[in-house]
Formats: sequence, structure tokens, C-alpha cells
Amino acid sequence: MSKFVLVTGGAGYIGSHTVVSLVQNGYTPVIVDDFRNANRIVLKGLESILGKLPLLHEIDVCDQKSLDALFKQYTFEGVIHFAAYKAVGESVSEPLKYYRNNILGLVNVLECMIKNHVNNFVFSSSCTVYGEPQGQKEVTESTPKLLPESPYGYTKWMGEQIIADTFRSAPQLRIMNLRYFNPVGAHESALIGEFPIGRPNNLLPFITQTAIGKQEQLIVFGNNYPTKDGTCVRDFIHVVDLAEAHVRALQYLWKQSAGKLDYLNVGTGKGSTVLELIQAFETKTGLKLNWKFGPRREGDVVEIYANVDSSFKKIAWKAQRTIEDAVMDAWNWEKYLNS
Repeated sequence: MSKFVLVTGGAGYIGSHTVVSLVQNGYTPVIVDDFRNANRIVLKGLESILGKLPLLHEIDVCDQKSLDALFKQYTFEGVIHFAAYKAVGESVSEPLKYYRNNILGLVNVLECMIKNHVNNFVFSSSCTVYGEPQGQKEVTESTPKLLPESPYGYTKWMGEQIIADTFRSAPQLRIMNLRYFNPVGAHESALIGEFPIGRPNNLLPFITQTAIGKQEQLIVFGNNYPTKDGTCVRDFIHVVDLAEAHVRALQYLWKQSAGKLDYLNVGTGKGSTVLELIQAFETKTGLKLNWKFGPRREGDVVEIYANVDSSFKKIAWKAQRTIEDAVMDAWNWEKYLNS
């Protein structure tokens, strides 16, 4: 019997890779995506990797009526909620767009789950809930949450609060908040990967688009931060590793005999600077990027990386892939898009 798992935003970057991982582990993902922030090319890639198209419903999670009908159509064993806007810079210039979509979508999904007795929930959270870490830059799940640096960060910060408040009123729920660090890379097949709509907001897609000629020049935002080379430090995690963490998180929730609210960092446990990612790309590909320093970008945290001990202890998960793997997979995906 199929074990249906709802994947909101399942045609997006992380969502599509998680769909692959779910199928590979014997589950049946049901994608909900309205393609406002995704590209239909991912469907071709998913069909090639999986041998068939996954179940897909073109629904906006902010449309509660349509979402209600979907929950009546399937008996979901769990929900993985990705569907949200995610660009830090854009959230600063368009905060209401982020608050409306990210908060309303989450509320609708939780209401449908409770109404239909679906108890297992994995939330796509973010290390932005830690804000700018004070002192130690390696954060654990018990590191105090600080005020975020951007409206995007606030939607994740408030999302976790909404989930915690909901759990108090519905203690039968089994919930895992996965606090992502910086997803990079693409599937090793080069058939799915990150597909920015318009100008990329994330670093690695901008690197690959610059290398292939879609972007004229890469701007590195700031060179005078108090880090080893003056650029921001991030924990870059391969998207396939991140996808696999979602499956492990669901399996962990299914094993719980009672309601649970939990949090896990999902990163590599190692910080790398922006310049180190650029250098990794140039070294692995043999290409020279056209880049220059620019002013700092509003909303950027200086340095943060994950302590991942809890992820290993609780869900037996650990990142397996390197940033060198990520840059090559991302480059192969970029070349596939331009073939």
C-alpha cells in the first residue's frame, strides 16, 4: 500500500530532490506546486530519474479550499512543507509579499493537517532563526534564537513560533523543524537542480551563470567582514544530502509513539567563505570567473555554521558530499540547461 507524503513546493529546488529521495526510499510523494517560483523543466528531469512523472497538483498553498480538497483525496502519512519565498534580498525590498505567502501557506497546511488527522510534519526552516550569532559562530539547536536580519528570516522565525503554539493545542502532532544552512549543488544526473527565476539570489547559481555567460560579472557583497578573507562565512550543504535528511526526519517521526516537537540543524558542520566557494569552482572546473567586490548587502549575516551532532544522534544523518562535489554538480546542471 502506498505511503503518500505531501510535498508542498515539491517542484522547487530542494523539494524536487526530496521527491527523488522519497521515491528511492519506497514512498509516494504528492507534489503541490503552482510553479510561481519553479520551472516545469524539473518535471522532465524527475520523469527521467524516476522512470515516471510523480503525482502533481498545481495548487497554491495559500488557497485553502483547494488544499482542503487535496487532503480529502489522499490519506497522507506525512507532510514536508517547503512552499515559501526564500530570497533574503528580495524580502527586504518586498516584505509584505513574504509575510503573506510564507505565513499564510504554513497556517493553511497546519489547519488541513489537524482537520484531517495527519500528524507527521517536517518544516523547512532556516539557520536565519539564529540571527547574527553572538560569540561562537558554530550554532547548536539550543543556541538562542535571535531577531533575524531580514523579513525572510522573520517568516521562518515566526513559522517556528506558529508551529510551537499549534503543538501546544494539538499535542498529538509529531513535528521536526529542519534548520537549513546553505543548500548548493544539483542531482548527480544533472537532470534537476536550482533554477532561479530571473537574476539569481543565491551564490552558486550566480557563479555558474557567470561562468557560462548568462551573467556578465559576479559581485561579492563585502570584503571587510571580520573573517579570514573578509567575506561572509556559510555552511554550504549539498542539496542531495539535505534531501536525504528530510526522509530520515520523517522516518524518525513515524517511530515516535507520542506527539513530539523537535529541531535539527542540517549542515556540514564546516564554514566556508564566499571566496572559498569561488576558488573551489575555479579549481574543479579550470575556469576563471569574472568577479569583483561590491558593497555589503543588507540582511546578510557575517558568519554562521552548524553543529550537527544532534542530527547524527537523532536521525542517523550526516552530510556525505563536499563543496567540490557541489560545484561540479551545479556546473554540470548549468551546462545541461544550456545544451
